[in-house]
Amino acid sequence: MGWLEAVALAGVRVTAFVVIAPPFSHNAIPMRIKAMLGVGLGVAVAPRVTGDYAPQEIGGFLISLTGELVIGLALGFLVMLAFSAVQSAGSMIDLFGGFQLAQGFDPMSMINGAQFSKLFHLVALALLFVTDGYQLVLGGLFRSFGAIPVGAGLDLPANADLFLGGLGQMFLSALQIAAPLLVVLFLADVGLGLLSRVAPALNAFALGFPLKILLTIVFAGIVVSALPGIVETLTGDAVTALLGLR
Repeated sequence: MGWLEAVALAGVRVTAFVVIAPPFSHNAIPMRIKAMLGVGLGVAVAPRVTGDYAPQEIGGFLISLTGELVIGLALGFLVMLAFSAVQSAGSMIDLFGGFQLAQGFDPMSMINGAQFSKLFHLVALALLFVTDGYQLVLGGLFRSFGAIPVGAGLDLPANADLFLGGLGQMFLSALQIAAPLLVVLFLADVGLGLLSRVAPALNAFALGFPLKILLTIVFAGIVVSALPGIVETLTGDAVTALLGLR
């Protein structure tokens, strides 16, 4: 019974993690597949979690199940924060480039954004699979069983700084990713403003939207070409955040 309880607790943590953490959280993966993946990985990690586990009473076991659910969601949230920087960078580009008016809800990714927000999100997910980054994320999840054994519970107040730091790092990373293109768009606005002052009859601001859309499409390739290195860095940050939870 001790082995079965430990595997069940590990399966709950892994299942909660894959439901919220990219790339497994994408709705293209059916929920039953996520549940099967969680149970399978829970069995795979059994040698790590069953050694020091002692069987519990029904009440204690149910409390431990709830605790493992919270831990899995917290770990998945840290990974989601790291990779939300790519989507947020796309949203900034959409906002400053004039694409924000064409935003829509994507039920597969569960995001509300325009073209570049969705594009960056899909590219980041594809790179996670192509570069085997998802294996590093799962490796960080498995190592979390050493830092937080099954049934031990999570000290949320002690980890508040980790969550707040992850949130701040997400905004900073999004700004760093989108910064080159944002600078180009800002200079375009400055140039149009100066042109309208020099030659008011040209009505330079009427050219603002098509010009900024053209510049966004042309220079977005620079940002997209840098995404492989960005995703690699974000994967390392996500694994570090997983190992920092206690």
